[in-house]
Amino acid sequence: MTAPILITGGAQRLGLAIAQDLLSNNHSVIITYRTKKPSVDELIELGAIAIQADFATDEGIQNFIYSLKLSTPSLRAIIHNASDWDSEKSDSNLSELFTKMMQVHASAPYQINMSCESLLEQKSDIIHMTDYVQDKGSKKHIAYAASKAALHNLTLSFAAKLAPHTKVNSIAPSLLMFNEDDSESYKNKALAKSLLETCPGAIEAVKAVNYVLNSEYITGQVIHLNGGRHLK
Repeated sequence: MTAPILITGGAQRLGLAIAQDLLSNNHSVIITYRTKKPSVDELIELGAIAIQADFATDEGIQNFIYSLKLSTPSLRAIIHNASDWDSEKSDSNLSELFTKMMQVHASAPYQINMSCESLLEQKSDIIHMTDYVQDKGSKKHIAYAASKAALHNLTLSFAAKLAPHTKVNSIAPSLLMFNEDDSESYKNKALAKSLLETCPGAIEAVKAVNYVLNSEYITGQVIHLNGGRHLK
């Protein structure tokens, strides 16, 4: 049995699609989830190991690392996908908001990478799922955008630190999936932001992950999945 691939936030949306694809291609998979959903049981039935984890606190991160090391002696890859998308509102506690975004998107990957370096195989990968806004910023999600930029900076540092045995890269999506409650007007406005004017679905993230895992010569890079949005 090959060493497992860890996917944080693997119970929904992009993380779920990536986990399902890897399992269908006979990879061993460990996922984390914050809240138990039917998808967790479905992944377990397919052979995944599921670990409950809350990355919003240091205690939650350390408890997860402890559980992970009990679950496996080695890892083929780590895909940091766990995310929150909180925005600044008139009644926001700005200090708490900024701390939470940095904790989930930067501190948790940092601590996991540092603590689990010894688990990584000689030919292994770390993938940070960042965001289009890491380069552009966001007027409505300022702390979120800053934390995703921090996550990409971790890509650069860990790529240098862990070479040559571990490749470390970022995948930076913009709009890949709509939410069920998104209005038609919102969808049309969002589609118009990219040159290709399409919402391709989670498959684009799946393809990007597979490309990185199969490559032998890409590290410290960003794969942008934005439909040409940066040229609009």
